[in-house]
Amino acid sequence: EVQLVESGGGSVRTGGSLRLSCRRSGFTFQDWDVCWFRQAPGKERVGISCIGLGGDTYYENSVKGRFTISNDDAEKTVYLQMTNLKPEDTAIYYCATTYNMKLLPLIPKHWGQGTQVTVSA
Repeated sequence: EVQLVESGGGSVRTGGSLRLSCRRSGFTFQDWDVCWFRQAPGKERVGISCIGLGGDTYYENSVKGRFTISNDDAEKTVYLQMTNLKPEDTAIYYCATTYNMKLLPLIPKHWGQGTQVTVSA
């Protein structure tokens, strides 16, 4: 059974940093890529960063240069390091498995429960 458990959300001021964690189980990167999505209030859920087999990565334009995705196989955890956070980054962040991340739009299959990130001015 695929399971994804996010942690690490919180409240920070503009310019601050947070690291989100997604503990994964029940699959490997040969089965699925792993992506972070976010959903701001009143908006659609959007994929912002992915990591796949061999360490290939994807970043949506709004987070390029500020967010870094990584994977720790020993911990079976995917991380999203977020720096220079802005109020517009405020959202619920979800970890998800996806089909081939090189094909857009991203197609999520399994979801975590989400973690709230709030950035104040």
